[in-house]
Amino acid sequence: MDVFQRIFKINCLFVIEKGEGETDMELLEQILAKENLNQAYKKVVANKGVAGVDGITVNEVDEYIKGNKEKLLNQIRKRKYKPQPVKRVQIPKENGKMRNLGIPTVFDRIIQQAMVQILSPIFEEQFSDNSYGFRPKRSCEQAVIKALEYLNDGYEWIVDIDLEKFFDTVDQDRLINIIMRTIKDGDVVSLIRKYLSAGVMENGIVRATEKGTPQGGNLSPLLSNIMLNELDKELEARGLQFVRYADDCIIMVKSEKAANRVLGSITKFIEKKLGLKVNAEKSKVTRPTQTKYLSFSFWKDTKGRWKPKPHIKAYQKLKRKLKALTKRSWSISLDNRIKQINYLVRGWINYFRIANMKNAIQTIDEHLRTRIRVIIWKQWKKPQRKEKALKQLGVKPDIAYSLAHTGKGYQLVAKTDWLKFAINNERLRKRGLIFLSDQYQKVHVEIN
Repeated sequence: MDVFQRIFKINCLFVIEKGEGETDMELLEQILAKENLNQAYKKVVANKGVAGVDGITVNEVDEYIKGNKEKLLNQIRKRKYKPQPVKRVQIPKENGKMRNLGIPTVFDRIIQQAMVQILSPIFEEQFSDNSYGFRPKRSCEQAVIKALEYLNDGYEWIVDIDLEKFFDTVDQDRLINIIMRTIKDGDVVSLIRKYLSAGVMENGIVRATEKGTPQGGNLSPLLSNIMLNELDKELEARGLQFVRYADDCIIMVKSEKAANRVLGSITKFIEKKLGLKVNAEKSKVTRPTQTKYLSFSFWKDTKGRWKPKPHIKAYQKLKRKLKALTKRSWSISLDNRIKQINYLVRGWINYFRIANMKNAIQTIDEHLRTRIRVIIWKQWKKPQRKEKALKQLGVKPDIAYSLAHTGKGYQLVAKTDWLKFAINNERLRKRGLIFLSDQYQKVHVEIN
């Protein structure tokens, strides 16, 4: 063997011994590289967000970094850095319960984001094509479309797996062991472990975190996908059709018997092999029309094809939000009110743009217009001003006088043909109000 062959062999062995996806520069140094940190800084600042337990905001972190950068980065390199505990914040869920969020300090968010930027491409190569949550160029919409493909291929029985408090119950040791199969840089693994065990501060008291990966940190979505990729691989090995978005997973099979068998066996795998808890009350075998997945449900058209639609709870949530934005007791200008309504309408319709809902949103539109007319009617206040406004809008003088001096309630007046004529749909559009049906017509994508 000549000298060139020996060198070639040594280089090949060196590459093999590295972690999958690693390059000549150690992973930690890639994470702490100036360009990578600057990119992470920009993303964290752009996302805004509240301060962590140290009280430093995104607007103040620049000065903090300038004064402490070298010290902090050296601490990270020497494994002496200790992340601050996350700030516990609770937000209400649809069922009335509370969801725990953990807000890291802004500096820790920057370091976590820098880690994500380097580690994500490494793990992306391992992730399943049927996983859509928290991944680049993937979305809820794609997950729903994939589910539809399986439904229309005859997989019409759904196993709906509900993981109980997933982010709070992840076994950290198992997660670290899974990460170490790929990441061989001990400094990076150590830093991940430190973020997992940084603790939680609630009401000024710090509590240790021996389980879970706090939902709210930049690193948490990637770690959740790393853990649940183990479930994906098991489902693929069994030849099952499934779609997963973060911890929302549905498995589709062709018979009720198969669905019940899968529910039992996959529950055992999740609890024994992954150390996670399956919510027995919420996990079930169901049909497409009774399913709620990513706020969508499904229906079958006259040709026998499954189609997506918003779940009834999604409609209810939208109505509650519109009702709150159109409370007549709310002291806010009509322009600001319309601005907030439009923001909600655009976001809701854009999310459900693949769904079939034309008739349903027309009914909601009509109710919304009625509530806007109530607001305008109330703002006119005195009968003389109401009469004058009605005349200016083309209402006959005698009818304007009668309507302005009526004793009817706001809702009844708003539903009269004459007020609908005075404050018609076109005038509301010119005022800037976006109707759900108009936005839907603009962005709807038909799924074949």
